[in-house]
Amino acid sequence: MTRHMYVFCCLVLAGCSSKPPVKQAAVAPDKIQGKAQVVLTETNALDTSLNAGGPSVYLLVDGLNRYRLFFNKAAQVDPGKEYVAEGVYAQKAIDAIGDPDKGKNGYPLGPSCDSVVRTAWPALAFDVVDSDSNSLCAKVKRFPARPVFLVTGIQPAKPKSDAGAEEKETPPVSVAADKQRALLAEGPTVLTAPLWEPSGGTIRCKVVIDEQGKIAELDSGTQLCETVPWSQFRYQPTVKGGHPVRVNTEVEVRFDPRK
Repeated sequence: MTRHMYVFCCLVLAGCSSKPPVKQAAVAPDKIQGKAQVVLTETNALDTSLNAGGPSVYLLVDGLNRYRLFFNKAAQVDPGKEYVAEGVYAQKAIDAIGDPDKGKNGYPLGPSCDSVVRTAWPALAFDVVDSDSNSLCAKVKRFPARPVFLVTGIQPAKPKSDAGAEEKETPPVSVAADKQRALLAEGPTVLTAPLWEPSGGTIRCKVVIDEQGKIAELDSGTQLCETVPWSQFRYQPTVKGGHPVRVNTEVEVRFDPRK
């Protein structure tokens, strides 16, 4: 009897034992670092819900990008201080999900917003996910090129070592767009139209180029200008009086239509 029970138990255990399901590797969070610029008081219930009942924050990164941060849990952020934030860059995640209709039926799709919220904050209740997803879609639809960042963690940035006294910036000189174009060393002046503007078009963006030939500031409210990867642009420095100078100019970029 005991022997039969032992065999039975072994058979049951053998039948029940199987390899545990392989866990999918967690998606690495996006990480940004910049100075907290403005604290905004939310204007409606959906916005407040998306931000743990409190205000949201703009984080200025590289002088070109301004991310609007939203928090699932209340966090203390002091304007003027520099922070490192981890989380999900909503528009980047939405575009990575894709759209079979190439943005022709509206941007963003509701299921994409839902997926982004669940990725950032997986422990939310179903009704909270619905509310946050609707709020996220409304924000991205209104300003698709202005980054929305769902925060999973934030902490003050480590202070930078003082390498010496900062040099005084000289006033920038103005250079015509065609002359500045001749100094372009690298940079994608032809891009594929984004999902939210599938027809594309040609735009001129006002920028400031620093003494090293990098785009330092973007001075344009045009949404397509805000989606250009300015960090990839390099120019031969403009020289005045034997020294490199900052430049005010315009850069022309063409967005080819999505097929």
